[in-house]
Amino acid sequence: MRDAVTKLGGDPEKINPVCPADLVIDHSIQVDFNRKSDSLHKNQDLEFDRNRERFQFLKWGSKAFKNLRIIPPGSGIVHQVNLEYLARVVFNQDGFFYPDSLVGTDSHTTMIDGLGVLGWGVGGIEAEAVMLGQPISMVLPEVVGYKLSGKPDKFITSTDIVLTVTKHLRQVGVVGKFVEFFGPGVAQLSIADRATIANMCPEYGATAAFFPVDDVSIQYLKQTVLKVCLHFCIYLGREAEKQAYITKYLKAVAMFRDYTDVAQDPDFTTVVELDLTTVVPCCSGPKRPQDRIAVSNMKTDFEACLGAKQGFKGFQVAQKHHNTVVPFHFNGSEYFLSHGSVVIAAITSCTNTSNPSVMLGAGLLAKKAIECGLSVKPYIKTSLSPGSGVVTSYLKESGVMEYLSQLGFEVVGYGCMTCIGNSGPLPVPVVEAITQGELVAAGILSGNRNFEGRVHPNTRANYLASPPLVIAYAIAGTVKIDFENEPIAVNCEGKAIFLRDIWPTREEIQAVERTFVIPSMFKEVYEKIDQKVNKRWEALDAPSDKLYTWDPKSTYIKSPPFFDGLTKKLQPPKSIHDACVLLSLGDSVTTDHISPAGNIARNSSAARYLTNRGLNSRDYNSYGSRRGNDAVMARGTFANIRLFNKFINKQAPQTIHLPTGETMDVFDAAERYQQAGIPLMVLAGKEYGSGSSRDWAAKGPFLLGIMAVVAESYERIHRSNLVGMGVIPLQYLAGDTADSLGLTGRERYTIIMPEQLTPRMIVDVKLDTGKTFQARMRFDTDVELAYFRHGGILNYMIRKMS
Repeated sequence: MRDAVTKLGGDPEKINPVCPADLVIDHSIQVDFNRKSDSLHKNQDLEFDRNRERFQFLKWGSKAFKNLRIIPPGSGIVHQVNLEYLARVVFNQDGFFYPDSLVGTDSHTTMIDGLGVLGWGVGGIEAEAVMLGQPISMVLPEVVGYKLSGKPDKFITSTDIVLTVTKHLRQVGVVGKFVEFFGPGVAQLSIADRATIANMCPEYGATAAFFPVDDVSIQYLKQTVLKVCLHFCIYLGREAEKQAYITKYLKAVAMFRDYTDVAQDPDFTTVVELDLTTVVPCCSGPKRPQDRIAVSNMKTDFEACLGAKQGFKGFQVAQKHHNTVVPFHFNGSEYFLSHGSVVIAAITSCTNTSNPSVMLGAGLLAKKAIECGLSVKPYIKTSLSPGSGVVTSYLKESGVMEYLSQLGFEVVGYGCMTCIGNSGPLPVPVVEAITQGELVAAGILSGNRNFEGRVHPNTRANYLASPPLVIAYAIAGTVKIDFENEPIAVNCEGKAIFLRDIWPTREEIQAVERTFVIPSMFKEVYEKIDQKVNKRWEALDAPSDKLYTWDPKSTYIKSPPFFDGLTKKLQPPKSIHDACVLLSLGDSVTTDHISPAGNIARNSSAARYLTNRGLNSRDYNSYGSRRGNDAVMARGTFANIRLFNKFINKQAPQTIHLPTGETMDVFDAAERYQQAGIPLMVLAGKEYGSGSSRDWAAKGPFLLGIMAVVAESYERIHRSNLVGMGVIPLQYLAGDTADSLGLTGRERYTIIMPEQLTPRMIVDVKLDTGKTFQARMRFDTDVELAYFRHGGILNYMIRKMS
């Protein structure tokens, strides 16, 4: 953007954050090493070696931009760091008080809503405009009141609650709405529990999931008061005096809540309710976070999914192959894999590692398991990736870390890791066995997303679960188990051990938590962030020029073409003539399908690009790590191996080039269309763009030449990202679908853009068959229309800054 402003004759230093911006580096570390005490250091060293160019670029940004603070790699996951360290709750600026709020470039920014700070996720495109002073534009949302009552059973975890809430609210339908939690049940929940529920807000589709501040919130601030007191006195201020003004201010403006006082309950657009006594232990999967399954039904549910038609709850495995067993050797011993065998077990993600109750619960379960003589098979890839160093501190101080280590759950890094798809390689014999038997192997993780192809290419079934359940399924070695009626394992003495024998109660966990989760831990961990403990980061040399010096040889950082040919003069919006459909897709196509973040497959378009530039396959790294190179990311668009394209009627990152009838990689087909000057479109079903707030899921399609998407409905952030890139989000009218309109996707489409555009206006879509149908343009506000006229929000900001 600075380069573009300079070319237009403006001052490049105008491109600078005008509001405080914190950038936490947490998505680049992978689980290359595990089960060993030195796994953390090896993974961190490899992370730095792989991402040195990216880190240099970020280090340049920390010097070139004011009002920007970078939290270096190895510090933790952004949302947990925000909860424990960055959040203000109430600002005091020059004697004026106002409530804290934020937008973040990750959809799980909503986690901070659990502390009473209103925040939500946006794409990086919109966030850049916000940093430059552009206000957020949105339609005034409905506010759904979610009433919690009752008290959860002593064996229930916060993960069980959030997975129950996720399924419930997906059924209610809250896309584009705010959810506010109220009722006496909220008072039963800790801030960590509330943050867990708020964290998974994107999975149930809402914009925000707000828990107003109450006495429990203030107690949390007191718990963290000593964490870097000097830092907070100067910058944030959570010492006793400032806790007092937080409470006083929020009460004065009626934002402080007593959840047991019904007189304080607000008026809502609508109210739904959950009785916490009805919550049961559960998981979600095998392909979506909203598909909750009671643990008691996991075995029967998996067996039903195995033979069911290919879909969210089906793998379409022929009945005669359901009992396939594949022997293999690992470390000199013979083992067996079958459908449902667990090959990845990861305690990971901001959703759960921020919560002491479930982390200590996992530790206590591990302790009891070791004492009962249980173990985890050595070929299962186990890992523990906490969201901050505070977690490691209380696990060690409470004495449970050694038992987690004995089961293979060593700390492997501080970052998103398995949850984002950075699960690293599986042992070769395991991959060969899965491939040989065409097995539906399972991953079990304490994450927030389990979309197809996200966790690992060899785990077709992936289940979200609480950290204690992750360990339980790792010990069992399979998801085809009924924990209520079958033993989790038989120990070396021949004794059958059941899950109920080793499961800790809520009271046991709380007793340990009260003793070992203490303020001094927060102080010790977060003091280090500003004390230059990451030696490699501090030693990293980076330029400090106003404009970045691009290295044409770099395969990580490349000047993108988004502003090529940009002029000060505004061009009228272009109509779309005779567009071809690049892809015909179904429901719940996620941003992971559109722009995967995991490893780059060796047979992909991106791999061929990198190979042509002299790289070996071991150096490909992940799409997430190469987001600074548009050539890689364009080739990675729609490169998910689990993408189901109706044109080819199977899962593959491919499509049909309609003019020739050839089947090829999506990028290669798009390149051919662009060479022929043919505009492109995508047809999709419901919930298009659900999942991560990944701006490359809009940038990538833009670079492929996609000018419009026609879908039955959109997830909020992705629709906004499409607008931000100047791609037209069209929505079928109520009752219409591609099938009901008889659309095959093989037609040519023309959309004439009216001279006078208005928000949410209806336009005609004409086909070369002579048929016409109508669709709604999802530019929801006048501001979004202004962005579209400029060719996107960043073009708008550059012209404004020039």
